[in-house]
Amino acid sequence: MLVKQAANVIEILEYFMQRKRPATLSEISDDLGWPRSSTFNIVGTLTDLGYLYEPISRKGYYPSQRWLTVAQALANAEPLPESLLALVSEVAKETNETTAICASTGKHAVLIHVEECEQSIRYSAKVGSRVPIHASSAGRATLIQYTLDERMAIYRKIDFENYTDTTPMSIETVEEELRNARERGYHQSNAEYIPDLVGVAIPVPLPHRRLSIVVAGPASRCAQQRPAIAKILLRGVKDFQVMGADEK
Repeated sequence: MLVKQAANVIEILEYFMQRKRPATLSEISDDLGWPRSSTFNIVGTLTDLGYLYEPISRKGYYPSQRWLTVAQALANAEPLPESLLALVSEVAKETNETTAICASTGKHAVLIHVEECEQSIRYSAKVGSRVPIHASSAGRATLIQYTLDERMAIYRKIDFENYTDTTPMSIETVEEELRNARERGYHQSNAEYIPDLVGVAIPVPLPHRRLSIVVAGPASRCAQQRPAIAKILLRGVKDFQVMGADEK
């Protein structure tokens, strides 16, 4: 369920992230396709709360540093270990593919840290991007950390939409893939959510958090390399468990 008022706040923040300069009420309304009255109410509310301000009077609005203060406080309260961030960098460098840390959030997995590779054709992922928890290697590597009862509760929320020809369309198919991953030692995907995109993922051993690390890229380059990528991930996570123990 999408709450429009909440979505509008995020949309206006992303609007300024792309614009990178102040905008008047008319510009915001026209660019986002919002009614003038709604734009006035949203901008006025955010201004009253200190999240928008006018750098020059009557020349347009721009986000204040309060967004950064809030974001930093939130990040500092639940930080990712430095050794885990270093692991992502090492894996991205060694595989030369986009590497990310994912967390479970209901029926999705959300990317909470990303390092994109520099190849011209690559998985272009951003922090905050979501993938179906059942139809991605990153998602299943978090899903497997739940008990069966917990997984069944998640399955009941999933629509099992047919994204591609390889999307798992039933609970039984997902559970079978989880069993296969246990035997294989890692999770893999085959263009189940995004055509031509494959991934390799494994759980990240952090207490009280269900995280996974994933390497993803185009099938033409990565499909045959999944076992080799898995070896890099497994070795890296093993080292992380040793080197990062004091950070947990």
